[in-house]
Amino acid sequence: MSAEYDLAVRNATAVTAADVQHCDIGVRGGRIVAMAERLGAASRDIDAAGRLVTPGGVDSHCHLDQPMSDGSVMADDFRSGTVSAACGGTTTIIPFACQAKGQSLQAAVDDYHRRAEGKALIDYGFHMIVSDPTPAVLNDELPRLIRAGYASFKLYMTYDDLKLNDRQIIEVLALARREGAMTMIHAENADCIAWLTERLLAAGMGAPIGHALSRPMAVEREATHRAISFAELLDVPLLIVHVSGREAIEQIRWAQGRGIRIYAETCPQYLFLTEAVLEKDAPLGYGCICSPPPRDEANRQAVWDGLENGTFHVLSSDHAPFRLAGDKGKHVAGEKPSFDRVPNGIPGLETRMALLMSGGVQSGRLDLNTFVALTSTNAAKLYGLYPKKGTIAVGADADLVVWDTGRAFTLTNAMLHHNVDYTPYEGQPLNAWPAITLSRGEVVWDGESPQGAAGRGEFLRAERPVTAQPKQRPGATRRWLEAISGGQPQHG
Repeated sequence: MSAEYDLAVRNATAVTAADVQHCDIGVRGGRIVAMAERLGAASRDIDAAGRLVTPGGVDSHCHLDQPMSDGSVMADDFRSGTVSAACGGTTTIIPFACQAKGQSLQAAVDDYHRRAEGKALIDYGFHMIVSDPTPAVLNDELPRLIRAGYASFKLYMTYDDLKLNDRQIIEVLALARREGAMTMIHAENADCIAWLTERLLAAGMGAPIGHALSRPMAVEREATHRAISFAELLDVPLLIVHVSGREAIEQIRWAQGRGIRIYAETCPQYLFLTEAVLEKDAPLGYGCICSPPPRDEANRQAVWDGLENGTFHVLSSDHAPFRLAGDKGKHVAGEKPSFDRVPNGIPGLETRMALLMSGGVQSGRLDLNTFVALTSTNAAKLYGLYPKKGTIAVGADADLVVWDTGRAFTLTNAMLHHNVDYTPYEGQPLNAWPAITLSRGEVVWDGESPQGAAGRGEFLRAERPVTAQPKQRPGATRRWLEAISGGQPQHG
């Protein structure tokens, strides 16, 4: 008798964002085709008895092989980055095709495809970064790309080579509303940061801690409120990325309580680090410069509270891999650069899932369903990949993580598979790590080493997410929206 399934994951405790069930999971042709208490014969069995099985992680905010304007070079390309992700239980990534000012958006997307071609171990999509919304971009390129499966993009309110002014942000959000795209926004006030940076440097405060001092909570709070106001004005959903502390969280909860469609993302650095890592200009201080910066212990607890009470929808890594050694990474401007000349970002693709499983679920802060929602399901829904990705269900891709939750160990960079020479979580005690990672039914991590061929990962074209579609709003807001859209909210 021939096998009914290519693979069966037996005796699984299968966890989704909605439920937990004990079952066998049958896989054929890379997809889940059956879930039942007992399934028939398979060409290969994996016994998951006594172990949790969750959907493969969807890391919807990470940076790989992204061109930089300061001469620095990201340490991870699509090969090393996706290997690292797979070893940490992530099976889908969505990095950024970044438009340089003066460049067409289509050229940025084409370049990013060339960088990814033949390298990825797991599946991937692209967000776009819109830094130069010219009439050609707004009238032609961006609508065409959204309709072609690039249904999300990021806007910046800071960084001179990326930021948009308020009018430009409004123009792009109006287009997102019309086309049914999802917009992410980096919310920090650029002028406040520039003024504070100048004063700190003049006072001799160039060490890494100056980075945190140049970006106090008021800088993030003001920009978050401004971004929310734009979303309310245009009745468009907006995701605030890498939220770091209490004051921005308060703005987001206020907006959510008013029915404004504001989604929120945070990252492990705001759950596990504080600004103490920036207190001296030692190597790790440079390595932990990211924006917004980690804040104090009270704000760290506020971010945990936001995960528990539902303010946050997504936990992403914001992986931005720069090496400490050499002259192309954190020290591109010299051996002891001032904080304003250090590439921003920290590595985290491989550690994201285990940090939240250990620090969130096993500590009792989060239940398993919330863990799955934050690390996989919500991102797949927000960015048009659900239910192909982000769940364990018949018809979904067989992207699965079989967890080892019975081991206690101390994290070290030597354990990891990225191409970065440090981890900010060195010495962190953990109690969980993926025992097996499956991407479309194929083992890509066996608990000891990565498996599978470079280039097996497939590019994912996103559907325009339901969460991004216009909705009916009453009163004066509705009247002016009708006036400018010819009577009805429009999308492609």
